[in-house]
Amino acid sequence: MSCKELLNQAMALKPEERFIIIEGLLNSLDEPDQKLNEIWVEEAEKRLKAYRQGMIKGIPMEEVFQDN
Repeated sequence: MSCKELLNQAMALKPEERFIIIEGLLNSLDEPDQKLNEIWVEEAEKRLKAYRQGMIKGIPMEEVFQDN
């Protein structure tokens, strides 16, 4: 079955059924990358450790979101 045929069949479904298909397709594209998550966890832990040891300073939220 071609993509065009599949799309035509999907378009014939009820809106609720199309939503289920769309949601499933979007979820399949948004799968987390476990290796990337591990890298970010390591980085966050290093930054927290450095902050607690006084090696880096925090920036107040008000400054971060301040309009320039």
